[in-house]
Amino acid sequence: MSPTQLPPLDLKHLKLTEVSKDALAQAHSTYTHLNPSSLQAYQSARQHQPGGNTRTVLHANPFPMTFASGNGCTLTSLDGHTYTDFLGEYTAGIYGHNNATIRAAIDEALTRGWSLGGNNTYEKELAKLVCERFTPTMELVRFTNSGTEANMMAVATAMAWTGRTKILVFGGGYHGATLSFRNPPKGAAAKSINLPHEWVVGTYNDIVRTEEVLSALPPKSLAAILVEPMLGNAGAIPGSLPFLQFLRSYASSHDALLIFDEVMTSRLSYHGLGRKLGIQPDLMTLGKWVGGGMSFGAFGGRRDIMGMYDPSKSGGLAHAGTFNNNVISMAAGCAGCKVLDEVSTNHLNDLGERLKDMVTDVIEKHLYDDGPHTNGADGGSLRAPNYTTTNGVTDGTANGNTNSTTLTNGTYSHSQPGQLSNGTTRKPPMYISGIGSILAIHLPLSSPDLQPLFYHHMLSKNIYLAERGFMALNIELGMEDVDKFVEATRDFVERYKALILAC
Repeated sequence: MSPTQLPPLDLKHLKLTEVSKDALAQAHSTYTHLNPSSLQAYQSARQHQPGGNTRTVLHANPFPMTFASGNGCTLTSLDGHTYTDFLGEYTAGIYGHNNATIRAAIDEALTRGWSLGGNNTYEKELAKLVCERFTPTMELVRFTNSGTEANMMAVATAMAWTGRTKILVFGGGYHGATLSFRNPPKGAAAKSINLPHEWVVGTYNDIVRTEEVLSALPPKSLAAILVEPMLGNAGAIPGSLPFLQFLRSYASSHDALLIFDEVMTSRLSYHGLGRKLGIQPDLMTLGKWVGGGMSFGAFGGRRDIMGMYDPSKSGGLAHAGTFNNNVISMAAGCAGCKVLDEVSTNHLNDLGERLKDMVTDVIEKHLYDDGPHTNGADGGSLRAPNYTTTNGVTDGTANGNTNSTTLTNGTYSHSQPGQLSNGTTRKPPMYISGIGSILAIHLPLSSPDLQPLFYHHMLSKNIYLAERGFMALNIELGMEDVDKFVEATRDFVERYKALILAC
């Protein structure tokens, strides 16, 4: 069963700003009409959960969709609509839905019992697989229940190792529910549930501003630098190579630890993004895809640092967690790491690069062939834009960082940002960012209706992604699914071209 198409767009009788609001209102109306079961589930859940929600990111207006099942790369909603899944559970669902190998491993593990209250053989095997895969960084590893826990433990480890208290993070960074450094939405109160550490916030991809922040710190006060090699939650913004190299150099010269949060990015290359970039952190963290898509996290790195957790030695650090080694996640992780071998990893990321290139071609053809835009932009390539995003981070390049990183055919290349005729970089009204299998579609911030409108447009084409445009491909997707996504994007660009260019 497929959702019907959105109603035609009326550009004749309304101003463009009114058209965008009217178009989104019509999309909401159509969505509500087509999804009565999801609406009922949402209304019922509101009686027992705040906003009918226990995971904030899954809320979408006018109400979130509820799914009944998933198989392969297809999701089926309570109302019987099927969608090609491009969200991939925000990177955790890299195996698609109901992977036979992982399911068989879990079934076998369950026949032996769970909650054993002791060591099991699965954890030993998984630790070996993880350390071998993410060598040379991951000399020793410990498991947690989530990426949030992994990052919490990595920060605590750095503070214990250095005896210092300050942690450098970056605007737009997201390391878990209590480690979030995204700016609040416009007009929202600046409330936070972050852990009360001594955070120091730098500007992502901006060496000069980050140096200014660091130079203001008291001597020998910085314990660690916590950074994503590519910002995920903030919109798949790749870290520039010079910026990440600067962080490595600064940490080394100031006896601080460099922590790479690779909860998301570890899937962008078989050995992780850090190794692909040629940068070795002191510690790194991993997330749920390494646990077969189950509840899982891991932190590890240098043997001397992680050795503090050796319980056979006196005076060490304790690390508790009832389900750190739960048999379901351990068995699923062992199976998953074998399913996602080097060939599969490269294939998936190459597919993502093809999708990015094809979407970029559509945008360039339909939005840039008619001359200058209403905001004065013209010509140039969208393939490496450079400008400040809503989170105050710089996308691609800044302050002498002239390269942005992309993945092609299993290898990384560096491309120059698009430029105007006067040599300055421009801010495109629509573009796609990311590396490999983790991508995001960006629409103008000046028209807040366009991003959710794109989301609803894609739903009308039976394609599921995040409302904010984020997507993470899974191994069940094929080229025919990419073609479908590109065609749906082309339809959106053609349909709403006037609105996009008016921003």
